[in-house]
Amino acid sequence: MLGLVLFYVGAVLCLNGLWLLGRIGDNEISIINYLVGGITLLACLVLAFGPGADASTIKAAALTLLFSFTYFWVALNRGNGADGRGLGWFSLFVALTAIPVTLQTLGGAHSTWDYWFGLSWAAWGLLWFLFFVLLALQKPIARLVGALTVAEGILTGWVPGYLLLNGLMK
Repeated sequence: MLGLVLFYVGAVLCLNGLWLLGRIGDNEISIINYLVGGITLLACLVLAFGPGADASTIKAAALTLLFSFTYFWVALNRGNGADGRGLGWFSLFVALTAIPVTLQTLGGAHSTWDYWFGLSWAAWGLLWFLFFVLLALQKPIARLVGALTVAEGILTGWVPGYLLLNGLMK
């Protein structure tokens, strides 16, 4: 399931980055955010309430819901014309949450995949922090955030998701 989730997280990050760079319109960007918000939400429901759910799968669901909620909020803001400050403050909450998640993941790392996952959490935390700066503090860093969002979409989502889906990474 992780390959599926990462693959579509890569897609939404790449497209949201292009949107921030002015390559996609406000009315168009919502659909991918709703789709990936839905995919990640369904994955969370399986992890938290499916057969074999335990403390580790519930933790994975809780952390993945940070992504789901972000995507739904982005999509909703495009439809209601909100300025994004609320999403910016939520992004700070997520960025702060990513700090111990990164440290725990790297501290318990035993494989290349574990280290990659810990570094991905650090990258996602940085991105959420920059969304806080862009949206809540309203600093003019959209181009930087857009470019970083595309790069993270490729490196932390699309490529690893594709590799997992094809059995090329475990």
